[in-house]
Amino acid sequence: MNIRPSANIRQNYNEISALCKATGEPVYLTKNGEGDLVVMDIEAFTRKQKMLELRERLLTIEENRLAGNVGVAVDDLDHELKRIIDEVY
Repeated sequence: MNIRPSANIRQNYNEISALCKATGEPVYLTKNGEGDLVVMDIEAFTRKQKMLELRERLLTIEENRLAGNVGVAVDDLDHELKRIIDEVY
């Protein structure tokens, strides 16, 4: 976990930007010793957002399946899952 004081973003923007890009992990910024902001690379953020959307879609599908609703035919399931996963990557 990368934690930096918030003043560090003004003084070392390029360093923090490079760290976010190199690790794909967020940098947590503190203000007066308390958590304040999270900074992360736009590609990592987009990837996380897509993963969350995928998780929500899969959860909805599972809820519908448990409720007895028919979704995708078994023969089409492999193709449908690959399509959904490709949207994330």
